[in-house]
Amino acid sequence: MNMIDVQFLKTRWSRVLSVLLATPLSLIFLIHPALMLDSEGKYSHGQLMLVMLGISAGVIHGVGFDPRGLFWRVVFHPILGWLLMGMGYVVLVQAQAS
Repeated sequence: MNMIDVQFLKTRWSRVLSVLLATPLSLIFLIHPALMLDSEGKYSHGQLMLVMLGISAGVIHGVGFDPRGLFWRVVFHPILGWLLMGMGYVVLVQAQAS
């Protein structure tokens, strides 16, 4: 079984999960990015870039696009995207708690 081509990742439910995880984060970044600031009014550029990469992976997977090149399949792999979006939700919760 190839890690990059797991059959579960091609199901409708996994694609719906990707869109459901990506949509709220992308709307927060578009409409009110200040929600991601910590108590000092700062944020980590590198960390938020990784979160945006996760959002991109979620949207790409969610709309049903499967990259052909190995590099792009690794960069936009749904599991990596889910982990990075999860990190985004952790950052959001921590920013709201402070």
